[in-house]
Amino acid sequence: MRPPLRILLVSPRFPPSSAADSQRLRMLLPHFSSAGVQADVLAVDPACSANPLDPWQAEHLPPEVPVHRVRGRSLRWARIPGLGNLEARSFGALARTGSRLLSSRRFDLVYISTTAFGSFGLGPLWKRRHGVPFVLDLQDPWVNDYYRQHPAVRPPGGRLKYALADRLHRRQEPRVLRQCSGLTSVSAAYVQQTVARWPWAASIPAVTLPFPGSAEDFEHLGAIAPSQLPFDPADGLLHWVSIGRGGADLTTALEGLFSALARHAPAELQARLRLHFLGTSYAPAGRGIPSIAPIAARFGLTDLVEESTDRLPLSLTLATLRAADALLVIGSDDPGYTASKLYPCLLARQPLLALMHPQSSVVELIRRCGGGVVVPLAPGESSEVSGDRIAAAWLAGDRYGQTQPLEAAAFGPHTAAAQARTLAAFLHACLDQPSDRSPLPASAV
Repeated sequence: MRPPLRILLVSPRFPPSSAADSQRLRMLLPHFSSAGVQADVLAVDPACSANPLDPWQAEHLPPEVPVHRVRGRSLRWARIPGLGNLEARSFGALARTGSRLLSSRRFDLVYISTTAFGSFGLGPLWKRRHGVPFVLDLQDPWVNDYYRQHPAVRPPGGRLKYALADRLHRRQEPRVLRQCSGLTSVSAAYVQQTVARWPWAASIPAVTLPFPGSAEDFEHLGAIAPSQLPFDPADGLLHWVSIGRGGADLTTALEGLFSALARHAPAELQARLRLHFLGTSYAPAGRGIPSIAPIAARFGLTDLVEESTDRLPLSLTLATLRAADALLVIGSDDPGYTASKLYPCLLARQPLLALMHPQSSVVELIRRCGGGVVVPLAPGESSEVSGDRIAAAWLAGDRYGQTQPLEAAAFGPHTAAAQARTLAAFLHACLDQPSDRSPLPASAV
């Protein structure tokens, strides 16, 4: 029997922060011990982050797992160019505390799981100082080619900010990857894109791990007062809910959905129907720009569609999913996009419609596991054609009122408990791999 694997988990945004990139580790932590993993967490004090807080998430962290929090520069420093993101303001504090932990006790490996990509540079730093290998978790592409391939689409934060971050990421990525011992990724496409940029990265062990599903979240939810929900579930209306970001890359799916409703929904359904798009922007509360309501307006559906850009705490998100009459998972026209919001929607056990790129992993997963209706939508497909297909799959036969069975055996590998075992086995395997690769290509210097 192998001894427990000792790992330092690095997640700058960690509960009670409600940031999406903390959710993988939050859900896996309760299952690590049974998977043969002993973990410490290194995080930034949530007061240093702009993300809203959700104390409910921290209440259910396993008490035996130490969480070491550092104080980076406060949000007041975020107005200074170069210090706007969390990793820039907290890198030094994370580096110092991580070095203290790695020098004071034995750790087999460091696992960095975040979309604060500047924090990935901690891996090579600690490896040089302490000889501890590191593995990176790609929850999003570190270098995102989507906006280069779609120049008409405005990137988040604007073109100048995106261009500066993109240039920095393209310089950092190969330098860090050369020394890492493994990659986990929510989408196989992210690793494929990385290897396309750096062919030598094909030698890095990699495994695809979409965000897990946690039935325990619903068990721990407790009572949420109806007044806290974004709508009144007892008002006699039909409330369809989508929770998650908006953006131009969702336009194909949204136009298809709104075309189906405008042209095929019977009058009695339209009279009772309300669509709620919640948490559609990453901007601070009250400062988000609607990206979905304007599309609905073009289809004459303003009275049916409500968009709130402010992010919801996870506890309220789960309660809202449970209270909805049907759930919508709106996919990107990027084939590598995999919706992390899918699993809680499946576990909420409500009627569910997913509109995804045909190559998205979500299409195969729902067809294999059930739990909802999935309609693949190819980029460039006209809204009339996609609307007709959505109407046939979702509106015909009132399928929006029918919960589809979820095959427990097929869904089993996607649960938090199963993923904790998969990750533990992968991290063990990474310890046996070389982590220094070919010299850095001249193009990256």
